Amino acid sequence: MLRRFCNLRIPTTKNATRRAEIAVEDGRIVAVEKPGTGDGSLNDIVVDLKNALVLPGVIDGHVHFDDPGFTHREDFATGTLAAAAGGVSCVVDMPCTSLPPITSGANLHHKLGIISPKAHVDFMLWGGVSDNAMAEPNWRENLAEIAQEGVASIKVYMLSGMDTFRDLGRDQIRQVLHETERLGIPVGVHAEDRELVHELTDWLQKNGCNSLLDYAASRPAEVEVNAVTTMRNLCRETGARVHIVHVASGRALEVIAKAKSDGLPMSGETCPHFLEFTSEDLISRGSVLKTAPVVKGTVDRELLWEGVISGELDYVATDHAAGQWPEEKKTGNAWTDYGGVPGVELMLAYLHSEGVVQERITLERLVEITSSAPARFFGIDQRKGRIATGFDADLVVFDEKSTWTVQAENLHNMNRYTPHEGQTFTGRVRSLYVRGERAYHRSRNGRETFGPAGAGEWVRRESKVS
Repeated sequence: MLRRFCNLRIPTTKNATRRAEIAVEDGRIVAVEKPGTGDGSLNDIVVDLKNALVLPGVIDGHVHFDDPGFTHREDFATGTLAAAAGGVSCVVDMPCTSLPPITSGANLHHKLGIISPKAHVDFMLWGGVSDNAMAEPNWRENLAEIAQEGVASIKVYMLSGMDTFRDLGRDQIRQVLHETERLGIPVGVHAEDRELVHELTDWLQKNGCNSLLDYAASRPAEVEVNAVTTMRNLCRETGARVHIVHVASGRALEVIAKAKSDGLPMSGETCPHFLEFTSEDLISRGSVLKTAPVVKGTVDRELLWEGVISGELDYVATDHAAGQWPEEKKTGNAWTDYGGVPGVELMLAYLHSEGVVQERITLERLVEITSSAPARFFGIDQRKGRIATGFDADLVVFDEKSTWTVQAENLHNMNRYTPHEGQTFTGRVRSLYVRGERAYHRSRNGRETFGPAGAGEWVRRESKVS
């Protein structure tokens, strides 16, 4: 039986839209047609969207849902509820903030057994290689196994604060890149200079420097620039596909942009908090805004926006990583406060409000940085990221003129705090459909309903890196 979505508009070029009907069968789009041209049947289920703007489902390529192992911070049920309310039809969960980390096939399937019954939206899983994993003599076999199982990408840290997923040195990363190049899977890198951060941190702490600005001083732009430059050189040496996650420095972005212009297989992403906030906001917002890497200056913020506009940054992801609130965020010491912010529910609304409405980016570019580009990076661009025949019917019904104020207490992840508290956005998700089934709906009176837990499916990487 067909489900026919009628009376809607879909994006075309720049800020233009066109009226359309979308026919869906067995979770896939079977036709995108002009209104009234489809071969309707009396048995069709008709969904009238009342001239709403419909976007392809968002793919958040960088979330930490902490399940299993750290579920006092987040679990897959609460994380995917927040995703659904934010128009995110597919999340890509990191391998490091769960126990055991996703460094082998056995660990991957252990996690799947726990999170699959909880998922309200579709999900992919990053795999990873840590110093812990490389201590095992069969780490190459484990890496090949998770790549063959369809993990989205491989994560490594140049600086890690997790004893269960320790960082790698340059020679170790070189070994990993040789393997991932052979396997045809990209590597995502947390790029900070370990030695410089440790040196600065030790000096600051020994001299009694304990404010959030002191924490920021331990992670200046040079920390990212040095690490990204190292990864640029390793990318050139190995030919492996290298992706820099959560780029926070304008100068680091310049290294990535130059590498891309030189033809190297290198890319980067940034996060909404780096597009919105600077180190000055650390004073007013406190540890709610503490992350690693840390927010930088106004010039960095503007350079990152320019990167989003130009395509030097491939897409935007949230690095959703909530600490236990308020215990882990208010320890009384800037150095021990948890570093991470939730964001999966707010990304689409933020980018529409501060990007499209403020005329920084077009509606077409919004779709690219939230859907099409991450689908390409994760090798699922023949299935997700577009409103087109043959694709999953992942549809966001979006009220582009709705104005609303962010209040953490109204969000849906487990620990509800946000640096965007009190900020006014223009544009809000009305409904989300995942493979044609409604995963979220907000009625005019504000009542919210969600689809069932377990409705989300594990999505495997379908293609090798190009």
